[in-house]
Amino acid sequence: MSTTITTPRTPVQDPLDLVARTRSHTSFQETVSQTLTMAWRATKKMRRNPEQFFDVIIQPLLFTAMFTYIFGGAISGSVANYMPLIIPGILAQTALTACMAMGTQLREDMDKGVFDRFKSLPIARIAPLAGPALADVIRYVIAATLTILVGLAMGYRPGGGFLGTLGGWALTIVAAWSLAWIFTWLGTIARSAQAVQGISMMIMFPLSFMSNAFVKEDTMPGWLQAFVKVNPVSHVVSAVRDLMNDGQVTGDVGWALLGCVLVVAIFAPLSVRSYKRHL
Repeated sequence: MSTTITTPRTPVQDPLDLVARTRSHTSFQETVSQTLTMAWRATKKMRRNPEQFFDVIIQPLLFTAMFTYIFGGAISGSVANYMPLIIPGILAQTALTACMAMGTQLREDMDKGVFDRFKSLPIARIAPLAGPALADVIRYVIAATLTILVGLAMGYRPGGGFLGTLGGWALTIVAAWSLAWIFTWLGTIARSAQAVQGISMMIMFPLSFMSNAFVKEDTMPGWLQAFVKVNPVSHVVSAVRDLMNDGQVTGDVGWALLGCVLVVAIFAPLSVRSYKRHL
């Protein structure tokens, strides 16, 4: 008789499980490096698709001139008196509109299967999300800079001087980057780019127009003032006005920065969690 010796088989592991296990041990330094790599990829995509810059180039020129000349005389008596009120408001509104495109572009990449390639790579899960968000800062810089330059060309003279204007410019970019995480999260949960765009518009219009960006809040009905006071865009607008018009770091600046931190702390983990479900 012959004896057959059998050896226990080692269970075959799913390659994606191995990748996920490797990704879970990614160091902070590797995460930063991978995020920068994804940011460079997004930057190259922008260079090949210059139409992505149309909204941040045309909108500051159009909105600044249109709102100032149409509403300046009716609200403040003259265009010159209205500029200290409207220019910081246009800054916040332009930044909000610019960061809204983040979710739509993310959803388009996911629908095209680009993220199916990322899931097979041993990279940090936040890198494919944080990279494009970092690259989008270029768009926010363009939008904020053009808005200020148009205001200066129209006669706006910030009372806060160069440092105050620089502070308002920087705060606008920080606020746009933080708010972009809301739309990033929408990009990971919506089923199509059209759905992301529709939902984003429903969020953008109340946040921007139901704020103190275009008129003072004390001219509004009481129920609307209650919403305006808790609207994060209102805090950003008030902070930018304090910096650019008065050159002062007030409590509104602190509240605006705190709001930016809270938005990132809430929606960045939610975005990563929703993104992981698609892996």
